Amino acid sequence: MNQIYMDSAATTPTDHRVVEAMLPCFGEVYGNPSSLHAFGQEAQAAVEGARKRIASFLGAETAEIVFTSGGTESDNLAIKGVAYANRKKGDHIITSAIEHHAVLETCRFLEQEGFRVTTLPVDGDGLIDPAAVAGAITDKTILISVMHANNEIGTIQFIAEIGAIAKKRRVCFHTDAVQTFGHLPFTVDELNCDLLSASGHKLYGPKGIGLLYIRKGTRLVPSMHGGEQENGRRSSTLNVPGIVGFGKAVELAEVSLAEEAARLTAMRDRFIRGAFDRLDGIRLNGHPTRRLPNNINISLTSVEGEGLILSLDMLGIAASTGSACSSSSMEASHVLTAIGLPKAFAHGSLRFSLGRHTRESDIDTVLETLPQVVGRLRSLSPRSL
Repeated sequence: MNQIYMDSAATTPTDHRVVEAMLPCFGEVYGNPSSLHAFGQEAQAAVEGARKRIASFLGAETAEIVFTSGGTESDNLAIKGVAYANRKKGDHIITSAIEHHAVLETCRFLEQEGFRVTTLPVDGDGLIDPAAVAGAITDKTILISVMHANNEIGTIQFIAEIGAIAKKRRVCFHTDAVQTFGHLPFTVDELNCDLLSASGHKLYGPKGIGLLYIRKGTRLVPSMHGGEQENGRRSSTLNVPGIVGFGKAVELAEVSLAEEAARLTAMRDRFIRGAFDRLDGIRLNGHPTRRLPNNINISLTSVEGEGLILSLDMLGIAASTGSACSSSSMEASHVLTAIGLPKAFAHGSLRFSLGRHTRESDIDTVLETLPQVVGRLRSLSPRSL
């Protein structure tokens, strides 16, 4: 059975060129980068080569790049680190209702620690009004955290505008760019951000490696102790293979970034048009144009998202549900709730996220298969009776 993978927002396959770049680090370049001998310095050189590549891609200085285990750790380090470092200055944090759980749960934890969190609403397309951000800032605000693009519905925020507001009010600004890093062209100065999170496995790099960009002069308390790695900001022996792979993945992404974004956008739009032509009771979630090039999030009436995912999987098509439902609560995801998704659509959400491997023939196959699956499930659903 021919398999079609359309869940690139969850993870991407590691590019074979990335694997080839990593292989020497498992047997030949095996020293601890913190060691002063030749073995350690060889590993350190490999790490710094990757750091330089990534910093250049972001328009940052090499010392501003801190390697972590992934996007979740980067978000935690950014938010907790800034909050604790500035506790004497203020206790107020601003975020949005559709952030990744790594941001929202960290903010909830800090509320238990005595911090105050303002969670801003979004409109029906998932956009945050920059004016609302400006209006929420007080003299006690120490951090604003707004994601660059949403992982579920693909909406791209007005990050540069929000960052400019934060900069003018002298408030530290963090953005979770896990879904956009390596997929959209930007620099940290263009985004006006002080901190930025990214993850390797979202751009055909290895899992278990990420980064946090920390602008020079940004005060931050480390969340892990026990070593002086990463200039004392993140203790732990460096993941040399992962860092080298991350650097190679960024190198490959940079070469084809504009071309790949255009290719995916064209396929995305063709998929959306085809789905609306073939299906009734359908809704597009997220902004129609300000969305990630590879993101398609739709909701369907009289059908359950989980049933759609399982049925498509049996036919060799991998997607994900935009509705994080459980059998006990049957509640839509916090993102779909935040955009005010009508109840009729709440549980029948699907996210297709295209990738480097996606071809036009895959779009055709899914568009032919999806109406058959939806029709069968609707015929079995009590909601259609």
